[in-house]
Amino acid sequence: MNDTTLSGVSVLVAGAGFAGLAAARDLIAKGATVTVIDVRDRVGGRVWTIRDGFSEGQHAEAGGDLIDEEQHAIRDLAGELGLKLTRILKGGFGYVRADPAGRAKIVARNAKRGWERLAGELSDLTKPYMLAERRWDSPITADLARRSVATWLDEAKADSDLRATATGLRGFFLADPDELSLIALLDQFSETDAPGPNAMYRIEGGNDRLAAALAEPLGERLHLNTDVVAISHRGKVVRVSVKNNRALAQINCDYAILALPATLLRRMPITPALPAQQHEAIVRLKYGRATKTLLQFSKRFWRVAGRPRAFGSPLPFGAVWDGNEEQRGRAGILTLLAGGGASDATQGIVAKHGARGLTDALDFLGSKDSELLASRQIVWEQDPYARGGYAYFDPGFDPSLRAWLSRPAGRLFFAGEHTSVRWQGYMNGAIESGRRAAAEVAAVHTAPVQV
Repeated sequence: MNDTTLSGVSVLVAGAGFAGLAAARDLIAKGATVTVIDVRDRVGGRVWTIRDGFSEGQHAEAGGDLIDEEQHAIRDLAGELGLKLTRILKGGFGYVRADPAGRAKIVARNAKRGWERLAGELSDLTKPYMLAERRWDSPITADLARRSVATWLDEAKADSDLRATATGLRGFFLADPDELSLIALLDQFSETDAPGPNAMYRIEGGNDRLAAALAEPLGERLHLNTDVVAISHRGKVVRVSVKNNRALAQINCDYAILALPATLLRRMPITPALPAQQHEAIVRLKYGRATKTLLQFSKRFWRVAGRPRAFGSPLPFGAVWDGNEEQRGRAGILTLLAGGGASDATQGIVAKHGARGLTDALDFLGSKDSELLASRQIVWEQDPYARGGYAYFDPGFDPSLRAWLSRPAGRLFFAGEHTSVRWQGYMNGAIESGRRAAAEVAAVHTAPVQV
């Protein structure tokens, strides 16, 4: 039976990343007339599979990469669209630190040991947060949020091992201990016993295949290379001013879903202005520095029986993992994700020594036994349409403002990974947020008129 909930209703979706595309799919299924616009020349946003330049037809993810076992929204959606998921990194993450001589060395086959110790050290603070039922509008949460992870490490008189573990998590949060609010760490450890994924997957053929599958039915309803320059929402009409090349146009619609990073949203003129709390939440939200480097080698030297194919580290190159173990070929790609201060450091290494500088840093895996065939480096904080990897919460962010990131304002609705509660920072969070925003449009449209 056809769903006609939104029949005759026009909705503009700004942003053709996973959030916007998921929203558009659900809106169309409810009968809405949908227009999707994106300033980029491709769909997917911060999900970007790179194929050009790699030999043997191989590819790797420049953006969103790993899919967790518990992330049902993205896994189910992929299945509905006929896409297959491949299990990867079955050995989990190991851990690498510098030895006394400053050389990288594998110190643990399972990084969870360090995370479990960190969880134990945090337990006295986790308890009051759980008493607050993990609500971000509680005075308990506000008190915890004002402290940085670095401050807590000093207060706890943390040893070098604990500090190294916390620093290594910048590959997860994209923020250094002095930048990250303690509440972000507590929130993660109150959800699970460790901040890393368990069983992990990728979409066979590249994660961008999901974006392509979502975009394909849109046809002429999708407009790329188109920028939102202003929004006006008065009465029952939303007016969206857009620019394509140098041509300006106005699109009138009944509702709009803004599936854009807060880094772009806070620069957009909106009339009338958003509520003060919502504006402040969007303005204050930080996005982590993130440099992703993809290195293709002539052989997969990192594959050793009994050793993980992924490692966390507090070192300048960040975290490293097998970037395409599910693909055929003698060659292979290593993915390096440098978050926070490591993003600056890894860029410095490449600026001074080229990609070979990073190859030398991976000698602990046996990199000198292989030829570097190709390399790509993506610096997300330099991307003009993202201005960072993904959102994180610093000590200056008032936790009571978090709910405002996703709260509708009149006929404007908001989506994106930054608006997700459980899966903030993940592709899964983006998809859930888009579907939530589409459901909100339907709920508001069908709500009884107040007399």
